[in-house]
Amino acid sequence: MNQELLPTTLVEVIDAFLLQMNKLMLMFVTPGWRQYQLVIILALIGLSYLLALVTRGRVEEWSRTRENWPKWRLRLLVQIRRRLTLVYFVLLSGSVYLVMQEVTWPSRSYLIGVVVTLASAWLAIGLAARLVANRTLRRILSWTLWIYATLVALGLIDDVMSFLDGIAVELGSFHVSVLGIIKAVLLIALMLTAARLGSHAASAALKRNEDISPSMQVLAGKAVQLLLYGIVVISGIRALGFDLTGLALLSGAVGVGIGFGLQKVVSNLVSGIIILLDRSIKPGDVISLGETFGWIDSLGARYVSVVTREGREHLIPNEDLITGQVVNWSHSDRYVRLDVYFGTAYQDDPHKVRRVAIAAARSVPRVLTEGHTPVCHIVGFGDSSVDYILRFWIADPTAGLTNVKGNVFLALWDAFQAEGISIPFPQREVRLLGDDDAEEGVEKWQQGT
Repeated sequence: MNQELLPTTLVEVIDAFLLQMNKLMLMFVTPGWRQYQLVIILALIGLSYLLALVTRGRVEEWSRTRENWPKWRLRLLVQIRRRLTLVYFVLLSGSVYLVMQEVTWPSRSYLIGVVVTLASAWLAIGLAARLVANRTLRRILSWTLWIYATLVALGLIDDVMSFLDGIAVELGSFHVSVLGIIKAVLLIALMLTAARLGSHAASAALKRNEDISPSMQVLAGKAVQLLLYGIVVISGIRALGFDLTGLALLSGAVGVGIGFGLQKVVSNLVSGIIILLDRSIKPGDVISLGETFGWIDSLGARYVSVVTREGREHLIPNEDLITGQVVNWSHSDRYVRLDVYFGTAYQDDPHKVRRVAIAAARSVPRVLTEGHTPVCHIVGFGDSSVDYILRFWIADPTAGLTNVKGNVFLALWDAFQAEGISIPFPQREVRLLGDDDAEEGVEKWQQGT
């Protein structure tokens, strides 16, 4: 620690703090306007508590009717409801302070002004801190800002900052103090929150833009997120006092060292960028890769999330989608054709069978009946049946393929039963021979050979 950088010792800071506390105590015990201000503050606290009790029920009823509000407004409303007493106190004390500033001497409302400043700061910090998603980071930020606001209100901020700036470590040209670390942590926390909110806002704005394809929306959102968080990292390093030029050589050597161990990661990252650029796969597409069949839920930097009909989420590396054979059921459009094979007896009229089969397929709700109408064709004459193929189209492959084919088979069964059309099946006759017949058959077989 550099003693020359210590303008104020810890003992002096403590003495200054105790002196301020002593002055506050004297304000409370000395008769006059200081005691009057204390009585006014206590009265305002009691009035705020009573107002919160009376109006809390009405505020809750009113908040339940705000169903069409955005989520951020609803979250803010919940936080205000939890701090309703503090909100009333800030409004009442602020109004009293402004009135007293106009009708009496400023010194007669000094204590009320300090309390209004602290209460307003605590309310603002409590509401703003909810924007920080990380609970630990939110607590650190809240306590630090509360302490800072308290020191500002008590007039001790300069002494404390001088003391914290004096606690420093120097290594050559590198200099870092406790004050610098606190400022860097606060800066990083605020920038992380701003980066998260900014990336979410950018992604939401991109999704609302119908002129941009879904894959380009994801790529642009990832680019904005990478840019914002990159700025946070660089700003945090510079706020701590590190020289970025000195880290260039070290980062290059580390990059070469870990490059061999991260080949798959880099390959998946590059493959993800290629997928987003060529727009071959996008969120919502129905794909099949090997035994995996489902729809794409999200595109990540390393993998693609595919959700199957069983509710299982498969994380498929991007490289597999580039190098493997992928069937995209909804690449150019969402229309999918399905085929159903069946057979009827030879005595049934094939013209009637085709009409009944098409009508049965059209009766299934998910089967398209306009633009892509069902068709039925004879594909062959089998040993015991006339073989047909029924082709129909659907526009929602994400809802499943097996279930709609099952519904079509069930509709065919009901329609054939109603029209008297039979569905044949192979029949074989088995004859059991006696001993004499068996010996005769063996002799005939031997003579034949």
